[in-house]
Amino acid sequence: MVVSFGVLGPVTAWDTAGDPIPLKGPRHRAVLARLIAARGRVVPVGDLVTDLWVAPPDGAVPAVRTFVAALRRAIEPDRTPRVPARLLVTDGPGYALRAATAAVDAWRFEDAVRATPPPDDPVKHLVEALSWWRGPAYADFADEPWTGADRARLAELRLRAVEQLAEARLTAGDPAGAIPDLDAHATEHPWREQAWRLLALALYRTGRQPDALAVLRRARDLLSGRLGLDPTPELRRLESDILHQAPHLSPGRAGEVWASAAADYDRIVAAGARARLDSTVTLLRSLAVTSGGGLEAARRHRTAAIAAAEELGDPALTARVIGAYDVPAIWPRCDDPAQAAAIVAAARRALRHASGPPTRARLLATVAVESRGAAATADSRACAEEAVGIARGHNDPGLLAFALNGLFMQTTHRPGLAAERDRIGAELVDLCGRHGLVTSEILGHLIRMQARGALADLAGADEHAASADELSARHELPLVTVFTTWYRAMRLSIDDPVAAGPAYRRAAGLLDDSGMPGLADGLPALTRLALDVRCGEPARDGDFGPYDKWARPHVHLAEGRTRQARAALADLPAPAPDLLTEVLWDLTAHAAHRLGDQATLDRARSALEPARHEIAAGSGLIYVPVYAA
Repeated sequence: MVVSFGVLGPVTAWDTAGDPIPLKGPRHRAVLARLIAARGRVVPVGDLVTDLWVAPPDGAVPAVRTFVAALRRAIEPDRTPRVPARLLVTDGPGYALRAATAAVDAWRFEDAVRATPPPDDPVKHLVEALSWWRGPAYADFADEPWTGADRARLAELRLRAVEQLAEARLTAGDPAGAIPDLDAHATEHPWREQAWRLLALALYRTGRQPDALAVLRRARDLLSGRLGLDPTPELRRLESDILHQAPHLSPGRAGEVWASAAADYDRIVAAGARARLDSTVTLLRSLAVTSGGGLEAARRHRTAAIAAAEELGDPALTARVIGAYDVPAIWPRCDDPAQAAAIVAAARRALRHASGPPTRARLLATVAVESRGAAATADSRACAEEAVGIARGHNDPGLLAFALNGLFMQTTHRPGLAAERDRIGAELVDLCGRHGLVTSEILGHLIRMQARGALADLAGADEHAASADELSARHELPLVTVFTTWYRAMRLSIDDPVAAGPAYRRAAGLLDDSGMPGLADGLPALTRLALDVRCGEPARDGDFGPYDKWARPHVHLAEGRTRQARAALADLPAPAPDLLTEVLWDLTAHAAHRLGDQATLDRARSALEPARHEIAAGSGLIYVPVYAA
C-alpha cells in the first residue's frame, strides 16, 4: 500500500486509493504531525513526551511507544511481525518518518514552489500546488509550539505561491484573471508589497489606471498607518510609472520586437553555429539580473553552454563562453557548490590554451569568483590578484570590473578585512560610474554598504544602500532590493532589536523568489537567533541550514539541555570564511560565556582579534555585538 500524508489542513493520511486512513486519537495524529514537522530527522522520545503533554503523566514514554505502534499498524497494515518498519522507523533515541518528498503534501508543496515553474504552463503548475491546501497548515495543532516554525514557513511559502501565480498570469497576458485573487490576497495580507504591486499592475493592464493608482495609495496608507513602514522604492517607482504611463508597463510592443528578432535569429543563424554559444552567454548575462527565476535559469543554462563549447573542441570559443559570464556576485556562499567547482575546473582547463592576456584575466577572474567562501584557497586569491594586475594594463573597464569582483570574493578568508573590501567597492563605484557599467557600479555600492557597516560608518552604509536602490530602480534590476531591504532590517536591529522583527520578516519574504539559495538557506532562522541572543530571549529552533551547528548550543540551552549544549559547543568547527564568519564566532562566544567554557571563549576571541576595530555587521544582513566581557 502506498501511503501519503497531509498537514496542509487537518493532519491526515491516505491509502493508495486516496481514502483516509484511520489514525485513532488526537495524540496519535500529534505524533505523526511532529515527525512530519521534523522533515525526516529523528525526534527523541523525550521530545515527543514534552510536546504531547504540558505535564507528562507517569507512563508517558510507554504511551508514546503505543501511539507509534498503532500508527505503524495503520500506515503499514501488510507488514509482518518482526519485519522492521519502512515508514515510521526507530532510529537511536527516537523515531523518524522516512517518507518520500512526494508523499507528504507540505514537502511536495515546498518543492513545487521553490522549483522553476515549467515554461510551457507555469499557471497550471502553481494552481495545482495551491490546490493541495485544505486549510491552515497543521490545523488541528495550531496552538502547539512545535508547529509554530513549520506553520509560519509554509504560510509564507503559500503567500509567495499566490504572488507567483499572479505574476505567471500577467506574463501569460491574463491580467484580468489575476485581479480577483490578488485583491483578496492584498486585503488579507496588507504588509505584502509584492501583492500590492502585482494588483496595481494587473489593474493598469486591464485599462483601469485610476483603480491602479488608488490601490497604491491604499497600500501606502496601510503600510504607514498599521506598520510604520515606508513603501519600498519599487512600489514608489511603479506609482510614478503608472502616472506617466511608462511604455514598459505594457509589454505588447516590446514583446513583438523580441519575438520577431528571435525568430529571425533562429531562421538565419545555423543551428550548429558557434555564434549561437557566444549569443547564448550574452543572453544569460542579461537574464541573470532580471529576477530570481532568471538567475536560476541562467545558472542552469550556463553549465550546458560550457559543456557544449568543450564538445566542439574549440579552446578559444570555450574560453569566451566561460569568461564572458561576468555577472556581478556579492555573496560569498555559492548557490550551487558542485556547479561552481565544475566551472572552476573548466576554466583551469581553458587556461592552458588561453590566447592573450585579456582572455587569461577573464578565466582567472572566473576561478576567483567561483572559488569563493569555503572553496577559497591561497591559489584562488593569487588568481584574483593576477587577473586584476592584467586588467590594469589594458584599457577595458569591463575586464577590470570583473577582475575586481573576483578580488572582492577572495577577501573573506579571515575576519578584519572590511577596509580592504571597502577599497575594492570604492574603485568599482568610480570606475563603473565613469564608464556606464551599471550592474558593476551597483555591486560597488553594495560592497561599500556592507563594508561601511562593518566599519561602524552606518551613515555611509545608508548612502550606498540608497544609491544601489536608485540605480536598480532606474535600470529595472530587482534583485538589488533583496540586499538593501535586508540591510535596512539589520540597520534597525542595531538600534532596536525588538522593533527589527517585522522588518526582517518583510526581508525574508524576498528570499523565496531570489534564486539565491546560497544566501537564503538558513538565513531567516539565523537572524531570529541573533535577535533572541541580543534580547536575552530563549533561542527558538528552526531551519538553520548550513548554520545549524552554531545554533545548536543556544537552542539546547533554551530547552534546558545543558549537557547537550556543552557537547554541541565542543564539536563546533571554525565557521566557513565568508561575510557571516564574525557573526558565527560571536554566537559561539555568547554560548561559551553562558556555559562557562573559557577555552572556547578564548578561541573565539582569538579568531575575532583581527576584526577588533570592526563591528559584526559586515554581512549587511545580521548584527551581533561582540562578546567582550
